[in-house]
Amino acid sequence: MDPLSWLDILGRLLVQLLPVWLALLVLFALSIGFKRRLGLYGKLFDSAVGMIGFALVMFWVFAALFANMIITHDPLAQFSGMRNATPGTPLRDPAGGYEVFLLGGDALARDVFSRMIIGAREVLRIAPFAAMISFMIGISLGLPAGYIGGRLDTGLTFVANLVLAFPVILLFFLLVAPEIQNTAIPRVMAGILFLMPVLFFTVLLNARFFTQPLKRNLYVGAVLVIGLWAYSGLAFNADPFGIWGMSPNLLNVFVAVVFVNAPTVFRIVRGITMDIRTRDYVSAAQTRGEGPWYIMLWEILPNARGPLIVDFCLRIGYTTILLGTLGFFGLGVAPESPDWGSTINQGRRLLTVYPHAALAPALALMSLVLGLNLLADGLREESLKD
Repeated sequence: MDPLSWLDILGRLLVQLLPVWLALLVLFALSIGFKRRLGLYGKLFDSAVGMIGFALVMFWVFAALFANMIITHDPLAQFSGMRNATPGTPLRDPAGGYEVFLLGGDALARDVFSRMIIGAREVLRIAPFAAMISFMIGISLGLPAGYIGGRLDTGLTFVANLVLAFPVILLFFLLVAPEIQNTAIPRVMAGILFLMPVLFFTVLLNARFFTQPLKRNLYVGAVLVIGLWAYSGLAFNADPFGIWGMSPNLLNVFVAVVFVNAPTVFRIVRGITMDIRTRDYVSAAQTRGEGPWYIMLWEILPNARGPLIVDFCLRIGYTTILLGTLGFFGLGVAPESPDWGSTINQGRRLLTVYPHAALAPALALMSLVLGLNLLADGLREESLKD
């Protein structure tokens, strides 16, 4: 079999990514059809920039979800004669499998296309959830700091400034250093940080349904049971059913991402809260006799959603870049992991001779971050109209 031309490679790539195209088609058709009923998400489709960003982000989300259907080879498998193979090179012995490396092979004779697709899963299983927990921590601390003020605000702001005083990359490297894994530091930090989402939802539902004891007990009880179950597995690897858990490498990276991002979110939430607490609807809630947590979580927080949603999208992009940087310096999830940063680092050594091994994951990383930035711009544009 002769090597494929670039036109043939493009055609095969389009076919391999067919599940992604179909999922995007269904998603956009349903979203545009019902956009008037979907609030801010529906309004996003009135913004060309927002739609482009959303399409780029969802492309990689669906690629991660359908990765096992899309990849052509095992991303960790090595194939004889395929070391630094150029895009479209056929395998010597396909043995009934896919007969070519669509985007070539790397220095260890592994399929670059398959590693790029699986790399999306590696990134997207950390970045959004780490950003989400960072936001819950930042909101849980930023709301009372901005609303109550006083010594509480002074103390929390001092701690946040203390963390932000360290260069981000240096702090990241310190937290994910291999030597740290042999200490109790990651587990202690996970025990503190991962408890915050459980407390956040408990206080949120308790404040909302305080006057309805039956609903309050049901919802709060469900949050405590599920939340503490997940907490025991994720923070301490103590889930008796083995459903929740993290490897030491993944826990290190996850804790580092949350710890670095939470102070910045705290500062943003605190600033927004100090502005909103002077509004008339907050005064009306105080006049009705509502408690402080109800006012913070059900009066102030919903009216701060626009800037926070925009920052959430941007923060996922920042986290993606940080994860890529860690992988590039060999401090990623695992040495053999196909995450984009590690793949770029492995391919850079032969960049002037065989650029495809580093170029494919670099373009993938760039497109995801670009999509998140465009999505944030679209959300910002539409939230200002709200």
